[in-house]
Amino acid sequence: MKLVYMGTPDFAVNTLEALIAAGHEISLVVTQPDKSKGRSKKLVYSPVKECALAHDLPVAQPAKARDEEFVKVIKEINPDAIVVVAFGQILPESILNVPKYGCINVHASLLPAYRGAAPIQWAVIDGLKETGVTTMYMDKGLDTGDIIDQKVITINADETGGSLFDRLAVLGGEIIVETLDKIEKGVAIRTKQDDSKSNYAKMLTKDMGSIDFSRDAEELERLIRGLNPWPSAFTALSDKLLKIYQAEVIAEETALDMIAKANVDGSNGQVIAVDKKSFTVRCGNGALRVFNLQLEGKKRMDTAAFLLGYKIETGLNLG
Repeated sequence: MKLVYMGTPDFAVNTLEALIAAGHEISLVVTQPDKSKGRSKKLVYSPVKECALAHDLPVAQPAKARDEEFVKVIKEINPDAIVVVAFGQILPESILNVPKYGCINVHASLLPAYRGAAPIQWAVIDGLKETGVTTMYMDKGLDTGDIIDQKVITINADETGGSLFDRLAVLGGEIIVETLDKIEKGVAIRTKQDDSKSNYAKMLTKDMGSIDFSRDAEELERLIRGLNPWPSAFTALSDKLLKIYQAEVIAEETALDMIAKANVDGSNGQVIAVDKKSFTVRCGNGALRVFNLQLEGKKRMDTAAFLLGYKIETGLNLG
């Protein structure tokens, strides 16, 4: 099939690679403009652009997809389909209506649930048992088009936003090849989304990671995993930012025993136990035993290594 591919981040690379491996003709790869990074302001390519160049594929980087000149380019190519994966721009109808088979989006949730920018991380934060990927025909709405295919996976008990991201990226590459095959053979089934079952997975921001120790330990543990590796959950330790990447939930009864043993008041955010591999922090219900962290100005490390150079005592308050 003659395709135009639109995508930008790491998540979109697997799908592009899968389309190339399946023998589809990629006439153009479209990605976001290069961004400057660091003090040097050096321009950095998107992961999709790097992949495209490695395969000697032509690349376009329109500042706005609705620009007339860019729309003209798409019309001249006249692709059979446009495949879109985390491109980062809303496509106008002038592009949506060009391909014979339409614009096909690969979305990292089981639509209609988790429409929006961050479905992977919110699935972990909200404690879902399963998630997956969806292919759909794009329309004017935000992730509202008719569903074509879905693949489901189980969310592991220790799943992080990063690990789920990687697993769903692979799944996205698998599903798009199957979907395009069905479309080309005329056997793809369109299923309208039930808008009443939709919710919005809002974009992640750094301040979302601020840990409120008055919340239940189970909620905070999911937040820590969902925001790992970015933007990460954090608190304060002696006026320095402390990022927490891995923690274990301690049940309320056990937490109360720890408080009694340490002879502390057990206020929210207080360290109530310390051993060679971890320290435990009191929450609104239960506690969190911290195993992996990063103190401001230091590298990320296991708590065991951190405790060799930094003294943490029961009674210390975080936040």
